[in-house]
Amino acid sequence: MPTDEPVKLYTPEFREDTAVSFRRLRERHGPVVPVLMEGDLPAWLVIGYRELHHVLTTPSVFARNPSRWNAWDRVPPDWSMMPVVMPLPNMLSAEGEEHAARARAVNAALGGVDPHELGVVTERLADRLIDAFRGSAETELITTYADRLPALVLCWMFGLDGERGDRLTSVMTTVFDAGPRVMEYYMEMATTVGGLVAERRAAPGPDVVSRLAADPRGYTDEEIVPELLAILGGGHQTTSAWIGNALRLMLTDDRFSASFSGARSSVGEALNEVLWEDSPSQMQAGRYAAHDVDLGGRRIREGDMVLLGYAAANQDPVVRSARGRDERANHAHLSFSHGEHGCPYAARTISETIAATAVEVLLDRLPDVELAVDPSELRWRPSPWLRGVHSLPVTFTPASPEGAL
Repeated sequence: MPTDEPVKLYTPEFREDTAVSFRRLRERHGPVVPVLMEGDLPAWLVIGYRELHHVLTTPSVFARNPSRWNAWDRVPPDWSMMPVVMPLPNMLSAEGEEHAARARAVNAALGGVDPHELGVVTERLADRLIDAFRGSAETELITTYADRLPALVLCWMFGLDGERGDRLTSVMTTVFDAGPRVMEYYMEMATTVGGLVAERRAAPGPDVVSRLAADPRGYTDEEIVPELLAILGGGHQTTSAWIGNALRLMLTDDRFSASFSGARSSVGEALNEVLWEDSPSQMQAGRYAAHDVDLGGRRIREGDMVLLGYAAANQDPVVRSARGRDERANHAHLSFSHGEHGCPYAARTISETIAATAVEVLLDRLPDVELAVDPSELRWRPSPWLRGVHSLPVTFTPASPEGAL
């Protein structure tokens, strides 16, 4: 029988390696785990694949709007998880037709990015970043490459200059790691994006911000800023972690060593394996019970918060055995979520293009790149929401930048 003792998600032991922690939770608690977030605020963490799939496909039972949460009276104003939980006028909090309208607008704004141009720009920016460290014989790939490339591409998509983009990237990382002064940093993000919206309303351009501002839905400034922050945060943080985790896999697993001799065939395999084994989207808040309901042997009360354990669900023995029987199950991971609140199709396509291009260009440019430390020394970010390798120090044969004399 599963235990009813709630598990604290905010301890260093839990965050040190969440993959190990999730396995222990499944053994001791089953597919639905009573948990305590920072401040000992209660929630249910769903780590069973079938149970999570059910939650994601029944929005009438497990609703999206955080205002439904029955524990708001216990939340301190400086709560570190506030930015990813608080109700906002964006597609993440909306329900029903309001959500559908917002999702259409976001998908259209992102869908306006030309796929060919996206690939060309991503490759050019990747080359520029590699040129900056290629002559040094060593670098740390997360800060110099995996974090930077998605940020630069998103800045291009948004028409955002490099200086503001760099600062926004740093602030977003702090927010997603649930560190101190998190609301202060969130407000800085909102101020930066608000200024960008004002610029685009005055002088529209061929960018995501201008297209969303011009959508027939008629976004107000109060609505469009949270919408853009959701796109930026989700697009940058998860894609960055996807790139870093894929590079980590290819640098530490002999199955992918052929890629470092110029073969690209296994890049897609590595990216797909990461979505199953080290999903960047490891946990998300959340859903809120619209009424009392049973789930995975637990009684969920109306208004209870349900955390979505994507990474843990992908590791569920039920779905892992299905993958062994049928390779088509390889496409059934929940890393992009599922159901009507799943990641917009255009956003998935953009993320896949950036991630695949990032890995392919790096392997082409640095074919003898090697990890500079023992794999056991690599550590994961302390974020409860994202699974990403903290640093990835590498060495390689130095060379002059492309085009240099």
